[in-house]
Amino acid sequence: MAKKEKGKSKLTEKNFMLKNMICSCCSRLIRILMEQKGVEVKSINMGEVTLVWDVHNTSEKQITGILQQNGFEIVKNNETRLTEQIKQAVIDLVHHSTFNSMVRNSDFLVGKFNLSYQHLSYLFSKHEGITLEKFIIQQKIEKVKELIFSEDLTLSEIAYMMGYSSVQYLSSQFRNITGITVSDYKKDPLKYKRSIDELY
Repeated sequence: MAKKEKGKSKLTEKNFMLKNMICSCCSRLIRILMEQKGVEVKSINMGEVTLVWDVHNTSEKQITGILQQNGFEIVKNNETRLTEQIKQAVIDLVHHSTFNSMVRNSDFLVGKFNLSYQHLSYLFSKHEGITLEKFIIQQKIEKVKELIFSEDLTLSEIAYMMGYSSVQYLSSQFRNITGITVSDYKKDPLKYKRSIDELY
């Protein structure tokens, strides 16, 4: 934490790793909450935020309290921090980047964190109560829903894009995760659409 004097104010700066911060709406909410408190958001990315505030006016306890009251748990230990980074990496890969069907999810994560997939999977299951593989599948199926809803691609094209070996495999996994068929979803997509933060 860095502290600096500015006139009669005493500014302090700190980076916070946050749990459950997984979409742009979360970033906007944090900015609003901090601005209301007179706290500067110096930088903000998925899963972390750097704040600057005057300790004469606001305490760190007040800031963390506001964040936690709004569902953003402060990540303190290294294992939990890594778990959150894994989660963010999967979300970024599936939802916010050009998905490369030729790159396996496990290879992507191993390359990003320079740790074995077995170790990453163990930590994720330990702290999230769900296997890393199932989490990835949930995210992929939600992306599939989005692509079906847009009607820009055929189901065959979506299957290839998302790394499925066949339309049949995609359809089977879709039903296992959602409890409905692709055909049922197409009839009323808005009924079954979920936001990313509802997948936890």
